[in-house]
Amino acid sequence: MARIIIVNGPNLNLLGSRETDHYGTVSLDQINSDLTELAQQLGLEVSFFQSNSEGSLIDYIHREASKADGMIINPGALTHYSYALRDAITAVNIPSIEVHLSNIHAREEFRSKSVIAPTVDGQIAGLGSYGYALALSFFADKFNKE
Repeated sequence: MARIIIVNGPNLNLLGSRETDHYGTVSLDQINSDLTELAQQLGLEVSFFQSNSEGSLIDYIHREASKADGMIINPGALTHYSYALRDAITAVNIPSIEVHLSNIHAREEFRSKSVIAPTVDGQIAGLGSYGYALALSFFADKFNKE
């Protein structure tokens, strides 16, 4: 069974209550619960990690990537400037999808640039929590074909 790590960056622990006009009203716990259920249906194993600390995210990716077949990552604001996170994703070399709840290309100018995007297999933005489900479905298709 393929294992997918789902990594969430700064402030995503506040989903459901922060800037609901951009991020919706669904909490991170609810997203994780829904993804656990979907993963079971798709024949995948998932594990979750969220941190407000860039170093903790990097340490988690370094530690867990060797035990994972793929990664879904929502880097939060680190998307726009964290070359250290970008380098960590590049270094572990596993299939990865970048997910954003809001459409980063339709918001403030600084949000439209992702330093992470060139290091991942794809990016899903603007579909709310469905973006995670789409990424998980991508991995199910990918690993069920192999």
